[in-house]
Amino acid sequence: MSRIGKRPIDIPSKVTVNINGQEIVVKGPKGELQRLLSEQVSVQQEGAQLQVLRRDESRVSRQRHGLSRTLVANMVEGVSTGFQKRLEIQGVGYRAQVQGRNLILNVGYSKPVEIVPPEGIQVAVENNTNVLVSGIDKEIVGNTAARIRAVRPPEVYKGKGIRYAGEIVRRKVGKSGKK
Repeated sequence: MSRIGKRPIDIPSKVTVNINGQEIVVKGPKGELQRLLSEQVSVQQEGAQLQVLRRDESRVSRQRHGLSRTLVANMVEGVSTGFQKRLEIQGVGYRAQVQGRNLILNVGYSKPVEIVPPEGIQVAVENNTNVLVSGIDKEIVGNTAARIRAVRPPEVYKGKGIRYAGEIVRRKVGKSGKK
């Protein structure tokens, strides 16, 4: 049995959950999320907790059990507290700025790179080198942060580029370090 799938999901007091067949709608102080779950699982609400259950013991059903529980738990956490990813820009002359809703990156290309965030995602810049991506949907926040990082991933010789906060980049020695 899935150890993740059988754990109950606690619902905070300000969050409401509506279950309509396979569709689940979660509303909270930060917004509203909805998702259509797989046919192999069902969701039951018992007081202030949600329980994700399998319909049978087939392989596909067991695979979807833990995934569905995690997706629902992320929805509950997103509408109550939200998610955020931090990115750091390292390199001489590399910087970022917000213009309206869009993020403008100057990272060594001949022209600045403009990134338009999807709906529901906020992008903020601190000290020209720290980018904060925040929103209520964990999947979209992570994808947006990955798109920003992909503009100039950190390179291994000098470490220049865009990296996640706390990411460790293994450095290479280069030509002069060989003997």
